[in-house]
Amino acid sequence: MYKNKKVAVYGIVFNSILFVAKLIVGLLSNSLAVLSDAFNSLTDIVSSIGIFMAVKISNKKADEGHPFGHQRAEPIAGLIVAIFAGILGFEILRTAFKQIINPEPHLIGFGAIAVLIFTMVVKTFMSFYFIKQGKVHNSPAIKATGIDSRNDVFVSSVALIGVISAIYGSAVFDDIAALFVGLFILYSGYKIGMENIDYLMGKSPPAEYVKKIKTIAKRIKGVTGLNSVRAHYVGSFIHIEVHIEVNKNLSTEKSHKIGKDVQRAIESLDYVNKAFIHIDPK
Repeated sequence: MYKNKKVAVYGIVFNSILFVAKLIVGLLSNSLAVLSDAFNSLTDIVSSIGIFMAVKISNKKADEGHPFGHQRAEPIAGLIVAIFAGILGFEILRTAFKQIINPEPHLIGFGAIAVLIFTMVVKTFMSFYFIKQGKVHNSPAIKATGIDSRNDVFVSSVALIGVISAIYGSAVFDDIAALFVGLFILYSGYKIGMENIDYLMGKSPPAEYVKKIKTIAKRIKGVTGLNSVRAHYVGSFIHIEVHIEVNKNLSTEKSHKIGKDVQRAIESLDYVNKAFIHIDPK
C-alpha cells in the first residue's frame, strides 16, 4: 500500500520538474512544440496526482457503505485525466492552427533541444520503472503511467524534430510538430478514457487470468470438476464466481470446507479481490 503511494509521488515529482523546465524554455523561445510538450507534462502531473489519490482511496478497507471495497477509485481518476487530456489536446491543436495561419516570431535556440533531450532520457527511465512497479503492485494505473511515459518519449522526439527543423529551416515546422503533439494528447486521452470505462463497466479479465484460476480450483482436494466460471473487474481487481462439483455423498460440512479451500486459494492471487464459490453436488 505504502509503496504504491510512493511510486505515485515519484510520478508527481518527475513530471513537475519536466513541466517547469519545458515551460520556461518554451516561453523564452516562443516554441509551441516545447510549450505543447510542457502541457503534456502538465497532463502527466494531473494524472499522477489522480493516481496518488485513487491509490489512497482504493486501499481503504471495505465498510458498511462499500462492502466490496473502494477499488473503483482508480478508473474514476483515469476518466478525469482523460477529460483533462481531451480539453488540453484540443487547445494545443487550436493554437497550432492559429500560428500556422498567422505566424509569430520564434527565438528557438539550443536550450529547447537540450530540454527535450533531457525529457526523453527521464521519460525512458520512468517508463521502465513504472511498468515494473505496476506489475509488482498489480496496479493498472501505475502500469499505464509507465506506458504513457514510453509514449512521451515519442512525443518529445517529434517536438525535437520540429525544433531542429525550425532552427535550421522554417519556424513553421515547430508549429507543425505542435500539431502532432496535440493529436497525440487527444489520442492518449481517448485511450485512457476507454480503458477506464471498461473497468467501471465490469469487463472480463484476460483469458490467461481465468485459466489460472480454473487450474487452481481444480487442484483443490475434493473438487471433481468445474461448471460455470464468470469473472469481471470491480475497479482494477477481479471478482469471480466459480461453480465447483463435489461428491454428492459428502456431508454439508465437508462440502463447505472444500468450497472455503477453493475460495482461499483463488483470493491468494494478487489480482483477485473476491471469489464467490458455489457447490454443485454430483
